[in-house]
Amino acid sequence: MPTFAGEVRVHDDARFAIIASRWNPGIVDALIDGARRAFADNGVAESNVDLLRVPGAWEIPLAAEKLALTDRYSAIVALGCVVRGETRHYEHVADGCAQGLMRVALDNGIAVLNGVLAVERHEDAQARAGGAHGNKGAEVALAAMEIVDLWKKL
Repeated sequence: MPTFAGEVRVHDDARFAIIASRWNPGIVDALIDGARRAFADNGVAESNVDLLRVPGAWEIPLAAEKLALTDRYSAIVALGCVVRGETRHYEHVADGCAQGLMRVALDNGIAVLNGVLAVERHEDAQARAGGAHGNKGAEVALAAMEIVDLWKKL
């Protein structure tokens, strides 16, 4: 499991939220496991990481907005998986989710990390959920901790 090197330090008061889609559960559950392991391996107490499940990737930005407005969290990690199908629905969901997450971050001044996979095939998702390409859940959790540390230093 990747960990921070050098000067990055997670502060004891840092709280993180993971918002995860229930769609494509085998992939998303692996992303959640990766994120939880990355937080734990870097000294974040389990009690400082909350998990919120939503129906699909489309609902993640609204949940992120609601959580951002609570001022409880130092950063929000979004996890999901959208696989291209035979219609344009894939583009609507993946692009809308990404744009919504960026809007939440900019409107609320909170780091919102996008770990929502947008892939061509289910095999591509597996490769990014603990397979040959690592675990995107762990990667975005590490990025969340790094940005929180950076903000504390400013």
